[in-house]
Amino acid sequence: MRAFLNTVKLDPLRLFFSPSLLNRRKTNFVSLPSFSYPSKTLTRIQTPGVFYCKEMATVSSEAAARAVIEVKDKIELNEVEKQIFDRLVNTLRHFNLNTELRVAGGWVRDKLLGKECCDIDIAIDNMLGSEFVDKVREYLLSTGEEAHGVGVIPRNPDQSKHLETARMRLLDLWIDFVNLRSEDYSENSRIPTMTFGTAKEDAYRRDLTINSLFYNINTSSVEDLTGRGIEDLKSGKIVTPLPPKDTFLDDPLRVLRAIRFGARFGFVLEEELKEAAACDDVKNALKAKISKERIGTEIDLMISGNQPVKAMTYIADLTLFWVVFNLHPKVEPTVSEECQGLCVAYLDAAWNLIHLIGGSSFTGEQRRLCLYAALFLPFRNTIYKDEKGKKVPVVNYIFRDSLKQKASDPETVIKIHRSLEKFLTLIPLLISNDDTQPAEVDMGMELFDVPITSKLRVATGFLLREVKEFWRVGLLISTMLYPSDTDSTQDFLEKKFELDRRKDLFKAAEDAIVNLGLEKVWDLKPLVNGKDIMTVLQLKSGGPVVKEWQQKLFAWQFAHPAGTVEECLDWMKETHLKRAKME
Repeated sequence: MRAFLNTVKLDPLRLFFSPSLLNRRKTNFVSLPSFSYPSKTLTRIQTPGVFYCKEMATVSSEAAARAVIEVKDKIELNEVEKQIFDRLVNTLRHFNLNTELRVAGGWVRDKLLGKECCDIDIAIDNMLGSEFVDKVREYLLSTGEEAHGVGVIPRNPDQSKHLETARMRLLDLWIDFVNLRSEDYSENSRIPTMTFGTAKEDAYRRDLTINSLFYNINTSSVEDLTGRGIEDLKSGKIVTPLPPKDTFLDDPLRVLRAIRFGARFGFVLEEELKEAAACDDVKNALKAKISKERIGTEIDLMISGNQPVKAMTYIADLTLFWVVFNLHPKVEPTVSEECQGLCVAYLDAAWNLIHLIGGSSFTGEQRRLCLYAALFLPFRNTIYKDEKGKKVPVVNYIFRDSLKQKASDPETVIKIHRSLEKFLTLIPLLISNDDTQPAEVDMGMELFDVPITSKLRVATGFLLREVKEFWRVGLLISTMLYPSDTDSTQDFLEKKFELDRRKDLFKAAEDAIVNLGLEKVWDLKPLVNGKDIMTVLQLKSGGPVVKEWQQKLFAWQFAHPAGTVEECLDWMKETHLKRAKME
């Protein structure tokens, strides 16, 4: 890429098929129109499956180079912070302690950027956090104030908790207390040997310069002990305090943290940092030294954050995609490495569609799993065989083995993927202005004795009962594949998803579903229960026959939304008698 764009001082922001990769530092949910770049400007570069727009890349790079982040000259405390820090300083005075207290990391960064932050970590220069918390508690009791939530979180290296942390609750805020430290890493472990350190040593051991800043509570001043934190914050750069390769080899998780913070703030990754992140030594260390749980946590923070597309783009650009989203070694069909470009393209389209449609249409969890479903959309028909020879969707492997996420995540995403073909069948019927419906709706199931005019409502009802509250997610993803007979890969490369048209398609289908009265159809209670079914059929026990009739009765309910229990039972008895005579 650098050879291709060697005249550009800063790496361009990657552009796929909509403008979401342009720098949007201060915007979370914005509706933006889709751009349509001439096909000749899309150029394949070194990373397989990755496309850049030459002209726009140069513009975005120059814009990034000119950008200056507004950083405050000093930190302004709110009333709660003043009261908390006063209590801590008064503790020092009460016990005549020669101790310096510093707020470390993200709180300092966010306050300098004019953002409020409730995550306050106190670094102490000459005692353990637990020792100082005991002093604070004793001082508070002497003033008649009760200390709340005092406790100690022991070190847990397996969960990246390398240092004992003391906690207490002051004025309804949790405050963490740790000692300043220096770290020494062994070659094959990301778990360091911890010792007391100076403030400067502590600053240099941190992951990024923008996270290495301190606020000295004793002097009410900001301390930039690396000499770069403020400068990098103002210029919007992601830089490590020490040489990036050494920093990443010591703790490879910092690669993903650098990507996450770069995406979150819209900052540019330093060139040397990118080279280190993409080198084989660091990638191998990431595989060997970092638990899957920790990788999964970082990825989930990116997907749930304000710039998931930019984060995944960085991961693809730095050739980390297959390190993070590791597939089962024997997948069917074989997945090309170029597939990563299409994964990010689908994510980009889904992200922009969510904003065009309106973020309020989706809960946070629906949005999160929608983005995962889009990112893994190219794998929806890819499987592997488990130890028993059972075919399992590879998406299950990615979530459970590569990311170690909760079991409900792959279950929901796989359910969404399986709903897509049915949505694609229903969309043209839902958006049609013609009241005459086709005699059959191919949903992979028999619609029992359903009137022609009710088939669409019945088929849609069953589909929504499958995906429940994620039906809008399934509908959104399916609009990206519509029409189903299109060569989607080539179509998307050439037409850039045509997001406005797909938004209109989503809205039309959504309105039709709502007008059918099916918005929360999964909450519909059956008019006839299993016991009643067994009575009508004169069965002594349940089983497949009862389950089959439950489906038939739901179909009747969908077709007759105003129907009563008596009408439903009469229909069941009549249908059962007809079938019995035919047999």
